[in-house]
Amino acid sequence: MARRRFNVFSLSFLDVMSCGLGAVVLFFMVINAQITARANRASEALLAQTDRLEEQVLNGRKNLVRLRNALESERERQMRADDEAQRLAEMLRVLETELAELDKRTIASEESVEDLQADIQRLEAARRRLAARAAEPTPDTGERIRRFVGDGNRQYLTGMQMGGRRVLILVDASASMLGRTYVNVLRFRNLPPERKLRAPKWRQTLRTVDWLTTRLTPGSRFQLYWFNEQAHSVIDGSDGQWLETGDGAEVNRAIAALYGVEPRGGSSLYKAFDAARKLDPPPDNIYLLTDGLPTQGKVPPPTVRKVRADRRADLFREAVKLLPRRAPVNILLYPMDGDPTAAGLFWDLAIRTGGSLITPARDWP
Repeated sequence: MARRRFNVFSLSFLDVMSCGLGAVVLFFMVINAQITARANRASEALLAQTDRLEEQVLNGRKNLVRLRNALESERERQMRADDEAQRLAEMLRVLETELAELDKRTIASEESVEDLQADIQRLEAARRRLAARAAEPTPDTGERIRRFVGDGNRQYLTGMQMGGRRVLILVDASASMLGRTYVNVLRFRNLPPERKLRAPKWRQTLRTVDWLTTRLTPGSRFQLYWFNEQAHSVIDGSDGQWLETGDGAEVNRAIAALYGVEPRGGSSLYKAFDAARKLDPPPDNIYLLTDGLPTQGKVPPPTVRKVRADRRADLFREAVKLLPRRAPVNILLYPMDGDPTAAGLFWDLAIRTGGSLITPARDWP
C-alpha cells in the first residue's frame, strides 16, 4: 500500500488556522467592548468635570461683574471724598482767615476795653458826685416821691412839659423796641425772653420811664400802660383806673412790673389811645415812648405781612382821632431806620396838642 504524501495546507491545518483567527477576533471584540465601556465612563467624568468648570467660570464672571461694580462705587466714593476734602480744605482756609481777623479784632477790643474801663471809672466818679449833690437839700426837697440816678449827667429834659395831676405814660412794647435797626430786631427777637429783656434799646426805654416817674408829685394820680397789638396796664386789674402816687409804693410796683414786660408782636397806637380815652377823668398829661409809626390798627391783620409807609401813616391818623381833648402829648421817640416819616408826624402831633417831642441820646438818662 502506497504511503500518503504529506501536505502542509491540509484540512486540519486550515481548521487550526480558522480557530486561531476566530479566537483573535473574539479577543478583539471583548477588548473593544471593555474599551467602549471605559471610554463612556471617562466621558461621563469629563462631562461632569466640564460642567463644574463651566459653573466655576460662570460664577467667576458673576464675581468679576460684582467686583467691577464695587470698584466703580469705590471710585465714585473716592471722588466724592476728594470733593469733600477740597471743600473742607477751602472752608478751613476761610476759617483760618476769619480767625486771624478775629485775633486782630480781639487785640483791638482789648485796647478798647481798657479805654472803656477808664471811661467807666470817670463816669462812676461823676455819678457819685451827682448823687452827693442830689442828696443836698434843695428848695424842692420833699416834693418828689422817688429818686432815679442815671449813668451820667444827663438828668434833664429841655422843653418837655413835666408834672400833671393825672399823668398817663404809654410805653411801646412791640418787637421793634428790641433794636435800633431791623437786623438787630430780628436778632433779638429769636433770643430767649431773659435776653430780650436786656436789649439795650428796651433797657433805655425802661430807665426813661423810671426817670419820668420821679417827676410825679405827691397827691397826683398816674397810670402806666404798655402796648403792642393790645394795650394793658402794668398793674393787673387796673385797666381804666387811675392809681394813687401815695408814698411811692404803687409807683415802684408799676415800675417793677414794667421791667418784666417782654417786647413782642406788632404796634397798635389805636389800642393805646383808645385806652387813654377810656380813663375817667381824662389825663391832663400824656407821655408816649415809641420808636415809629404803628403797624396795626383797630383789628390785627389775619396774617403777618409787610406794612407800607403810607398805610402806617393812615394807621397813625386813625389812632390820633381817639386822643382825649386838651391833653398835651409829650413824645420820646427812639427812631428806627426805614421809618423817615415818623418824626414829622409825631412832631405835628406834639405841636397840635401843646406837648413836645424829643429824641433821647443813647446814654440818657
